[in-house]
Amino acid sequence: MNATLLSSTKMDWCTPMEFFKELDAEFHFTLDAAATPKSAKCSKYFTVEDNALEQDWGGHAVFINPPYGRTLGKWVEKAYREGQKANTTVVLLIPARTDTTYFHKYILGKAEIRFLRGRLKFTDENGMAKDAAPFPSLVAIYRGRDGGV
Repeated sequence: MNATLLSSTKMDWCTPMEFFKELDAEFHFTLDAAATPKSAKCSKYFTVEDNALEQDWGGHAVFINPPYGRTLGKWVEKAYREGQKANTTVVLLIPARTDTTYFHKYILGKAEIRFLRGRLKFTDENGMAKDAAPFPSLVAIYRGRDGGV
């Protein structure tokens, strides 16, 4: 298998709007925790400058499609920790890398896991579709101590 299919230098994969709308219909998101002003899916959002890893996500229905670089494990841990708070739901869209430490430590047995069929066609910030991702994806859902918002 081509190594470029397993590790991409691209970290920002914008969520396709139709896919987001399906999740939003179920979860009614109030916060996009990893966005740019152009790619934000919610009226409240955090940018790189806001450093979402240092922010409180409590009390929100959070959508997060984090950067897929070396810090991905930190994002997964943050989603897990924030998703334990009362009145909080965190929905995390990430590559389905089930062999990683963060998957076993913060997702398996701790989140509802939905593996996506096929490969998502992520977009650029303007919503223009690109080729299908070179990796499968999953959605991890944390519903908080009280079942979330």
